[in-house]
Amino acid sequence: MKKNVILSLMLAGAMHMAAVSITSPDGNLVLDVNVDAAGTPVYSLDYKGKPVVTESRLGIRADETAFTDGFRITGTDTLTVDRSWEPVWGEYSSVRDHFRELAVHLEAENPRRAMTLRFRLFDDGLGFRYELPVQNGPNYLTVKEELTEFNYPADHTLFCIPGDYDTDEYLWTETSFSGLPEAMKKYARHSEAQRVDGLTVQTPLLLKTADGVYINAHEAALAGYPAMLLDVDPQNFSMKSHLVPDRLGVAAYLQMPFNTPWRTLIVSDDARDILASQLVLNLNEPCAIENTSWIKPMKFVGVWWEMFTGNVKTWAYSDDPLAKPGVTDYSALAPNGRHPANTENVMRYIDFAADNGIDGVLVEGWNEGWEDWASYRKNRQFLFDKPYPDFDLPRLRDYAKEKGVKLIMHHETAANAADYELQLDRAFRFMKDNNYDAVKTGYVGAIIPRSEHHTSQWMVDHARHVIERAAEYEIMVDSHEAPRPTGLCRTYPNWLAQESARGGEFESMGGNPPSHTCILPFTRLKGGPMDYTPGLFETRMSYYGEGKDSQAGTTLARQLALYLTMPSPIQMACDLPENYLRFPDAFQFIKDVPVDWSDSRYLEAEPNRYITVARRDKHSDDWYVGAITDDNARTAEIDLGFLPRGGEYVATIYEDAPDAHWKDNPQAYRIRTVKVKPGDKLRQPLAPGGGAAIRIQKVK
Repeated sequence: MKKNVILSLMLAGAMHMAAVSITSPDGNLVLDVNVDAAGTPVYSLDYKGKPVVTESRLGIRADETAFTDGFRITGTDTLTVDRSWEPVWGEYSSVRDHFRELAVHLEAENPRRAMTLRFRLFDDGLGFRYELPVQNGPNYLTVKEELTEFNYPADHTLFCIPGDYDTDEYLWTETSFSGLPEAMKKYARHSEAQRVDGLTVQTPLLLKTADGVYINAHEAALAGYPAMLLDVDPQNFSMKSHLVPDRLGVAAYLQMPFNTPWRTLIVSDDARDILASQLVLNLNEPCAIENTSWIKPMKFVGVWWEMFTGNVKTWAYSDDPLAKPGVTDYSALAPNGRHPANTENVMRYIDFAADNGIDGVLVEGWNEGWEDWASYRKNRQFLFDKPYPDFDLPRLRDYAKEKGVKLIMHHETAANAADYELQLDRAFRFMKDNNYDAVKTGYVGAIIPRSEHHTSQWMVDHARHVIERAAEYEIMVDSHEAPRPTGLCRTYPNWLAQESARGGEFESMGGNPPSHTCILPFTRLKGGPMDYTPGLFETRMSYYGEGKDSQAGTTLARQLALYLTMPSPIQMACDLPENYLRFPDAFQFIKDVPVDWSDSRYLEAEPNRYITVARRDKHSDDWYVGAITDDNARTAEIDLGFLPRGGEYVATIYEDAPDAHWKDNPQAYRIRTVKVKPGDKLRQPLAPGGGAAIRIQKVK
C-alpha cells in the first residue's frame, strides 16, 4: 500500500512539475515560472525582494492552433554562462555576457502541442523567448496574437510614445498608468502613420516605481517576426504584447521550428545601470561577418540640412510637371536652379571635410526620381544608378578620393521596398564601382507592398535582407524609417545606426524640447545607436523656406555634448559649413571627438532630466565627458575617479556661458582649460537646455 502511494506521487510529479525558479548571478533578481490551473504558462520577477512583474501569462495564438493553455511542465534545463566578447565598435572594447538560463519544456494534449520557454536572467535584467519545435500537428502557423503579459504591482511612472505601425517620430510623454488615457489625447495622427486606436505604446519604453526602481521593456534579435507594441490596461497596471500585423490582420506566417525574438526587461534601482546595460546586445547572435576590417566608424557632413532650412533648396533637379517614373532623358528637363546636389556644391563639402578631418560626405538628391516625390503615393520609383545631369559622379568620385574623403550614398525609396529589392544588387554594384562603402537608406511614406507596414513581419525581413546583402558587398548601412533596432548590430556590425525615432531634423520643424535627448538614451537607444544628427550651431531657422520660425531646444554647447550622450559609430556634423566657420573654436570639439570607445562610465543620470557620461577613446588614452540637462539649469557633479592614477591631466571644457539659455541665448558659450587629476570632482554649471563637453588629455 505504501509503495503504491509513493509510485502515484512520483507519476503525478512527472505529469505536472512544480514551479521552477532561478536567480540572477548576483542574487538580486528572482524568476518564477509555472503553469496555472488552466495549464497556461505564467512567470513573475522580483528584484531585491520586491515584485517587479507579478504573475503574468504567456502564449501564442494562431489560426491553426493555440500555444496558450492545457500545458504541463515536462522538464527543465539550467545553465550558467560567464563569457566576454569584443564588439567591432561600441561603448566598450569588451562586453561581459553573464547569465543563468532556464529552459522550461511544455507539452499539451488535444491537440498535441510542444513548446519551450527559454529564460536568461542577468544581473541587470531578463530576456525570454518562445521556441516552437516541429509539431505532430500543424507546422505552418498563421499567427494572430502573442499573449505575453507584463503585469506590474502599482501605478508606475511611464516614459512612452504611442504605439504606431509606421512611425516612431513622436515626442515622449512622462505619465503614469492611470494618467495614460489623458496623456495619449495630445498625439495627433501622423500623415502616413497607422497609429493604433486605444492605449497602445511603443517599445522600448521606461517605467519607474515609487521606490526608485527603473524598468526598460523592449525586445532583442527581431527576425522573421513583427515588431512588438504593448497594449496597456491602466486600471490593472498591465501591459500585453501587440504584434504589428499586415493589413489583412495577420501578425506572422511561421514555419516550425521557430524561435521568437527575446522579450526583454532591464531592471535596476540606479538609472545609470539602464544606460550602461548591454543586455539587448548580449541576447543577439555573435557577429556573422568573418572579416570586419572594412567596417569603419566615421563622422560625416552632408548636402542635407540646407533642404530643411529656409534656403528653398530641393532634392529634385527639376520642377517640370512632366517628369515621370522611368523618364530616360533628364537633361531635357528644365533645371530648377535650387538643386544643391550639384557638382560644384558637393566639391565644396568635400573640401570642407578634407580641411577639417571629417571622414565622409553624404549627398541627398543626387539621383533620378525625386520629381515624383509630390505624387509618391502613386508612383515612387527612384533609380539608384542614375545620377542627375548636374551631378558629375566620375569627377566627384575621383575628387573625393584625391582629398581622402569618402562619399556616402543615399537611397531614398519613398517606402517602395519591393522595388528597392529588385534594384538592390545593381545599386550596390554601382556603389562599389564608384568607391562608395556606406549608404543611408530611407522609407518615407506608406510601404509598398501595399499590404505591409513599416514594422510588420515582411518589412522586418526586408531590413535584414538589405543588411545581409550589404555585408556581402562590404557596405555599411545607416537606415531611416526602418523597424526599431533590437541589437542586431552585434550580429551585423555593418548596420552602423538607425533613425527610428524623432531625430534632430525636427529642430527645423518646431524644435525638440531639451528633455527629448534626456529620455532617448533610456529608451530608443537601448535597441542600438541612433543617427540623431547632432552638431547644430545655428539654432534659429525657418522650415523648408515657408517662413515658419523654428527654435531648436538646445544651446550650442549642448550640441557638442550630444556626441557623448547619444553614442553612435556614425555621427553627422549636421549644420552648414558656413555656420561651423562662424564658430571655429567650438567646431574643434566636433573635429576631435571620437565615435568609437574602449570604455564608458555613466556618472549621473535621471530619465527625462539629465545625463553625464565619460568615455575613453578606443585609439588613445584621451577621455571625453558629455553632460546635458532638460530645460532646468543644474550643476553636474563630475567625479574624475575614472582617470588612471599616476599622471596629471588637462581638461578642455566647452560650456554654456553664464547667460546662456536654450531659448533666449543659445549660442553663448565659452572654452576654458583646467588642470585636473584622478579623484578630482568638477562642478560643471549647465544652462537651461544646455550642456558641456570636455576633452581630457594626459600631460606628457
